[in-house]
Amino acid sequence: MSRRTQIVLLSSLVALFLLVMYLDFRPQADVPVNAAISDNFQPLPVENPALRVDLLDRLKKFQYEGSHRNIFSAALPPPVAVAPVVPVSTKPATPPPPAPPPPLVVPATFFGYVTDARTGSRRAFFNEGDDVYVVAVGETLLGRFRLVQLGNTTAEMEEVATGRRTTLTMAQEPGPS
Repeated sequence: MSRRTQIVLLSSLVALFLLVMYLDFRPQADVPVNAAISDNFQPLPVENPALRVDLLDRLKKFQYEGSHRNIFSAALPPPVAVAPVVPVSTKPATPPPPAPPPPLVVPATFFGYVTDARTGSRRAFFNEGDDVYVVAVGETLLGRFRLVQLGNTTAEMEEVATGRRTTLTMAQEPGPS
């Protein structure tokens, strides 16, 4: 771009800036604000706008029946007279034993295991939906269950948070139809 074109472009931008500034900051003529209500105004449908005297009378007749203590005084209120309670039975009531916790449910299915020939360590296979997990003894499954013991057809699982245990049996594959 030539030097002359740059100067013309710069001067036109400065002129445009000055024009915009003049139009924005000139004194405005007093324009009356239209305070008329629009044509689509709908007042609220109040059927009877009269004062509800019946509700006021009910509030006037209300009597507070609680303790009449002065809330601004630090003194304690007088003790309330309590009628003596007559025991109904002479033998003490024993509370019922607490309900046992619900059985532990592992959301995965135990479907097999493998034994490493060199080390002799065993790993179990679990699936949850389409996910397959390979877990060794002592490792956790789904971050909540620890594999404690692995048998030929069973896997003993322990919930890490509570220490409750459950035994999963190996899922059988459906036979040929």
